[in-house]
Amino acid sequence: MKHLQRGLLGLSVLAVACLAQARVTRIVVDEVKALPVSASGVAYEQVAGRAFGEINPQLPGNALIQDIALAKDADGQVRYTASFLITKPVDMQKASGLMWHEVPNRGRVFPMAAQEMALGDVAINSAWQGDNAGATVVRPLASVAGMQFLKVPQAKNLDGTPVTGQVFARIVNRSGPQSQPLMVQTNPVPYQPQSLDTRQATLVSRGAETMQGVALDEKTIASSDWAWARCDAQNPFPGVPDPTQICLKQGFDAQRLYQVVFTAADPHVLGVGFAAWRDVGQFFKTAAKDDVGTPNPLAGAMRHSIGRGVSQSGNFLRGWLHLGFNQAENGQQVHDGLWPIIAGRRIALNFRWAQPDGVLELYQAGSEGPQWWLPHPDPVRGLPAAGILDRCTASKTCPKIVEHFGSAEVWALKLTPEWVGTDGKQDLPLPANVRRYYIASSNHGGGAGGFNTSVPGAGLPTTGPMCPGNNFGQGVLPANPVPHTHTVNALRVHFRNWVMKDMAPPPSRYPTLAAGQLAPANKQALAYPALPGLRASLPESDFIMAVLDYDWGPQFKALDVSGVPSLAPPPIKQVLPMWAPKVDADGNELGGVPVVLLDAPLGTYLGWNVTADGKLPFHKGQICNYVGGMVPFAKTAQERQANNDVRLSLQERYGSHDGYVNAVQKAADRAVKEGFLLPEDAQMLVKDAAASAVLKGQ
Repeated sequence: MKHLQRGLLGLSVLAVACLAQARVTRIVVDEVKALPVSASGVAYEQVAGRAFGEINPQLPGNALIQDIALAKDADGQVRYTASFLITKPVDMQKASGLMWHEVPNRGRVFPMAAQEMALGDVAINSAWQGDNAGATVVRPLASVAGMQFLKVPQAKNLDGTPVTGQVFARIVNRSGPQSQPLMVQTNPVPYQPQSLDTRQATLVSRGAETMQGVALDEKTIASSDWAWARCDAQNPFPGVPDPTQICLKQGFDAQRLYQVVFTAADPHVLGVGFAAWRDVGQFFKTAAKDDVGTPNPLAGAMRHSIGRGVSQSGNFLRGWLHLGFNQAENGQQVHDGLWPIIAGRRIALNFRWAQPDGVLELYQAGSEGPQWWLPHPDPVRGLPAAGILDRCTASKTCPKIVEHFGSAEVWALKLTPEWVGTDGKQDLPLPANVRRYYIASSNHGGGAGGFNTSVPGAGLPTTGPMCPGNNFGQGVLPANPVPHTHTVNALRVHFRNWVMKDMAPPPSRYPTLAAGQLAPANKQALAYPALPGLRASLPESDFIMAVLDYDWGPQFKALDVSGVPSLAPPPIKQVLPMWAPKVDADGNELGGVPVVLLDAPLGTYLGWNVTADGKLPFHKGQICNYVGGMVPFAKTAQERQANNDVRLSLQERYGSHDGYVNAVQKAADRAVKEGFLLPEDAQMLVKDAAASAVLKGQ
């Protein structure tokens, strides 16, 4: 009995220690909702709530948070409230022991994968984006169906006066007499002018911007010709005062872009989001209960954890790890694995006046400093050797990492310096704890999949997709259907086994200089064929979205993307050279993992698209931000020749419908053998090919 008491006492002391150091002091559950029983028979539920945390700004791991010293409460601590959403088995005895810690994307939560629920995994989404703008606005309660939010303090000078600085915002592709909001991506700019006096701000319009950031036909708009106001037909210029809108005396011209620079006050201390995401993950993984006795609904059941984020959220993970946040305040490693998905940079979060919703349009930060894992110099920008893993290597808290990308990340999200540095002279080595997989010729996040989606008249869209971003435009080409889903299904199995059983996944697979698969990003170097329906010179050397070397001012720390920017908008010092994967005779990229639709292609699948000259004309002819396109093969040789198409037709390639199904079977067998396709997905793909319209009824 005494041994049992001593054991319980030891567990109690350990739990208290974890509670004291995880820095989540209290949790509140706001809603619990049962989910339909999965096909495996495991009953799941979702638990939504809020975590209240404290940060010690004196600890080295927290002290690097920008402006944290200006955000302290009277007792010297910094506090936050983070919403969370847990998806878990109702009976935790059926839990697998693996927790997926998800990074919400602009407040959004993606559904937990059915495969993970069948295995008994747990998913927890917890907030990190504290700009309190649009979808991330702070609310009094959390809900199962709601967006995730984070309440962080605002910086104040030590004497209590406001912290102020210059901020810029842009209005693009808008027209008409009504006022227009200031947006970054799809959410409001999280800062407002300190004064509504337009003489204290500068508004310009531009006729065009090149891909290298050169502004053309810029005109300053007189302060008397615009107002911080909401206006419309009922409330004409100067309208009703509103710090979130601009009203123009002559109205907006869709052919021009408008950019305002103004003085803002009271910035949110956004870097707190890194610590909040760390501490919430550590609490639910290790704690028994909070400081007031509320039990952790996952207590004692989580043995392994993987942090996961898609796009913006994957960029968050890369920045989070780089700043050392996989080490908890008690020195322990937080997550065993990290999976940054389709993320080509580090999030630009931990600096004053950050706009974390940015998608790397002009003047958006995020490509500063090292994008690569191991220390490597940056001779082009004059930065010392550094790498994303520097801090976790020093603290011995580096996780196992899987990263996967598609072609859109190369062409619009500035990926390739991660592979070859800023000078492109060598392939940068990968450490043993990192696996990199490239899904060639694919869209951002992958396409719809299937086979009819590549066949005109059977499922191929007749119009192009909208270009993601701030009212960016619409693509000329139909959307690229090459999927990521099946590859991700296989990678999920490998990653679980790597973390839970130490079974190594397949070797990394991506284009390299050594294999002759990378070249400067232009048509001639990459060997693109002429593609019907596009200008003959595509892609030109200035078509790719290049890394722009911005001058953010002397108080900005480029290595960490932290500090205080003082130049708005930042001047561009230079345009970095960019590389991309070479292509085969069809225009499909070389060097990726095996994918059935690429090994049995029905057209040219592009990681880029071209912005149309339509209702949103400002970016016409330029890259359609980060959406891909597709140019189908002709059905017959006669059709091909009539269109001056140099690519073989479907009949010339496959002969018949059965010939195409055989090609799909061969491609599926290869992908299964190499570990990038699950057998059940292979069977489904062959079945879908047999039911498709490819070369049927010829």
